[in-house]
Amino acid sequence: MPLHPQAAAFLQQVTALGIPPLWTLSPAEARQAFLGLRALAGTPEPVAHVTNRLIPASQATLLVRIYAPESDRSLPVTVYFHGGGFVIGNLDSHDNVCRALANRTPAIVVSVDYRLAPESPFPAAPIDAYDALQWVIAHAGEFGGDPARVAVAGDSAGGNLATVAALMARNRKGHLPVFQLLVYPVTDATHSQPSYEENGEGYFLTKEAMQWFLRHYVPDGQDKRHPYLSPLFEKDLTGLPPAHIIVAEYDPLRDEGTTYARRLEAAGVQVTISHYAGLVHGFFSLPGWFDDARRALDEAATVLRQALASSPKTTP
Repeated sequence: MPLHPQAAAFLQQVTALGIPPLWTLSPAEARQAFLGLRALAGTPEPVAHVTNRLIPASQATLLVRIYAPESDRSLPVTVYFHGGGFVIGNLDSHDNVCRALANRTPAIVVSVDYRLAPESPFPAAPIDAYDALQWVIAHAGEFGGDPARVAVAGDSAGGNLATVAALMARNRKGHLPVFQLLVYPVTDATHSQPSYEENGEGYFLTKEAMQWFLRHYVPDGQDKRHPYLSPLFEKDLTGLPPAHIIVAEYDPLRDEGTTYARRLEAAGVQVTISHYAGLVHGFFSLPGWFDDARRALDEAATVLRQALASSPKTTP
């Protein structure tokens, strides 16, 4: 369908903000500019309990933010990884998404402040994602969570880290999540999907911006088909948790999301996919601007609720 009117207005608003092209900025400048979009995200929802906590990981001490709705019983947990091309974004940039998922599911949401490039290039972020997932499953009971009902979720780069954390857990025989929510995930660092040519310019996230991200994230000489960088190239996807994937029509990442869904399905993984027609990359985290962002958040919470309700429960 044609570009959604709200998407067209959003692109005009981004232009009006006067933010220079991403690839002309330093990482520090890009991080600051990205936070400027929070004004379009809408008013954050209140959540009963929101706490920051430092957790130990194999290579660093990580900051996490725990969102807990009011409950007199143990709740399922969603471990959330923010988007931002592995270079920008933080706990604050996706605070509204985590609040919305916590309330709508309802579930405890643990948002992870993983290390960013270029200060910490690949594979720092996947290691942090795996470590955080393992810590949450091992310690969920400490903050009211059910360790038998833990999902992973993320958008864009965070979608990559969510599924890579699950893949690493399978490979290392660690604790597996029971579900994956992947919102326009990065799965192909070679940028070889057709949507990179169809939507690579003029729709907020551009091919040139993605190249800028990967120049900072991927060390020289690194094979971009490494499965922890490009899970689409993992030869064996069997044994991964069920997944729900959300993609946007006018997004350069659209086809790597749909292709990854087909690969999961071919491997025997239960997977569903939702296409949001007329929309651009980033819409999911902007419910203050996009009506379909609110619909997508409701949909994401519904699939999480159903998946986590059907998983084995531990004794509260």
